[in-house]
This record gives sequence, C-alpha cells and structure tokens, in this order.
Amino acid sequence: MDNNTTLILGDCRDVLKDIPDNSVDLIFTSPPYADRRKNTYGGIHPDKYVEWFLPIGRELLRVLKPDGTFILNIKEKAENGERHTYVIELILALRQQGWLWTEEFIWHKKNCYPGKWPNRFRDAWERLLQFNKTKRFKMFQEEVMIPMGQWADKRLRNLSQTDLIRDNSRVGSGFGKRVANWLEREMVYPTNVLHLATETKNRRHSAVFPEALPEWFIKLFTREGDMVLDPFMGSGTTIKVARRMNRRAIGIEIVPEYFALAEEEIAKEAPPLL
Repeated sequence: MDNNTTLILGDCRDVLKDIPDNSVDLIFTSPPYADRRKNTYGGIHPDKYVEWFLPIGRELLRVLKPDGTFILNIKEKAENGERHTYVIELILALRQQGWLWTEEFIWHKKNCYPGKWPNRFRDAWERLLQFNKTKRFKMFQEEVMIPMGQWADKRLRNLSQTDLIRDNSRVGSGFGKRVANWLEREMVYPTNVLHLATETKNRRHSAVFPEALPEWFIKLFTREGDMVLDPFMGSGTTIKVARRMNRRAIGIEIVPEYFALAEEEIAKEAPPLL
C-alpha cells in the first residue's frame, strides 16, 4: 500500500510471526465469533475456540509494546437454550497466558431491531475486551471527552448544601460525589458504554462494524504516528480509519475476496502524513 500502511493476505497465525517484538501500539480486531461465518472463515466451534485463539494471543502478546493495548471485539452465542461460556473461558485463558484483563467496554447497537427466541430476546450489544501487558499503558482520556449534556442545565441550576460537599454513598461502599464539581464544565469523560449504530453502508462483507468504533479506541490509546494492527482485517475498516487518523497500520486477512475489498476501500483514504 505505502510505507506506513501494510496489507497482508494470509493466515494471521503465520503472518504475525514476521512482525517484530514490541512494535505495535494498538491491536484492534474482531475475529470470527464461535460458529459464525462458516462459509468464509470456517466457523470455529465454541468448544474449540480457546484452543484456536491462544496461539494467536501469544503472538499478539509478543508484538504489542509494553505500554500498548489490545482491544478484542467478541460476542457470546446461545447453544442448547443457554449462553455458551467460551468468551469467559477465553478471558481466563488469556490471563493465564500473561495478559492483564484491564477493562471491558460495551458497544450498544442503538439501531438494533427487535427480536426474540423462545427463551430470550435479541442481543443489542457486544463486548470490547481490553487487555494489556502491563498496568502502565498509554491512555489519552481527554481525546474522547463528550459534551456535558442537557441534564446539567436543570440539575446544576439550584444546588443544595449536600451538592456542595462530597456526599458519601448511603450503602457504605466508600464512593461519593460532589455535584458542584460539574459547574462551569462543558465537556465530561464518557462511560464504558458506547452507543453506536451498526454499519449499514458496506454490504460486501458479512460482519462490518461502524467506523466510529475503531476511531474511538484509536483516539483513546494512540497518537499520530503510532502503529495499529488488525490481524482479522475483514473489509479493512480499522486500517481505513487508522490511515485517516494519521497512524501507521498493518492489516492481515485470510479471505482473498475480503482482502481485495479492503485494498479497494483503504486506497480511498489519503496516506498518512508522517
């Protein structure tokens, strides 16, 4: 593609071995979920998922910088009338492998349409699991601040005496708040729930997430010039966004059809100005 964006057609289990140690600032990826995309990615059975992913996890641990972050977008599945535990098992196995499970974000699909099965309703959310190599990792929280919101106009108009001091929790948790802290503020930090619509533009890939999803994490965990890796590139959304945001990037994809699509989509973005 160019000196700052590398696209590789192949199996990430092999390709990752050629990436240098401690060279990646952010891994943002969404591998095939258990028993999904059978016609393209083979559909890994949930009972075999951890065994399949751990060799990949080992390589990701090697290539990530000590102050880098790994974000894994993944989703459970129901089997025989109950939730399968493969995601929980994967988290525990990755911790045994040496990863720190630092945080969990939820992607709320705010335009998800209704649905049900005999014993449950349609999922309107997916997990984004944050893993790190060390507790001291880069994080630029100011980059993802959001407007205060209309609630402040009413809530902060007439403050009580309690609002002016730290009001400790009544349940003995040790937590408390001082409402007056929000006076004169226009921007605040977000929560760990991201309210984003699902992708509707790209119909040529079976599992496209919105560009705003990787964009948010690239802002939070990288600076311009940092390296972003997606070992399950798909149609290239993560790499396309990273390129637009002036990051270096590596994308790996095993399906030739999707690799060609990614090349086409990513080429539409101007190369990083590094």
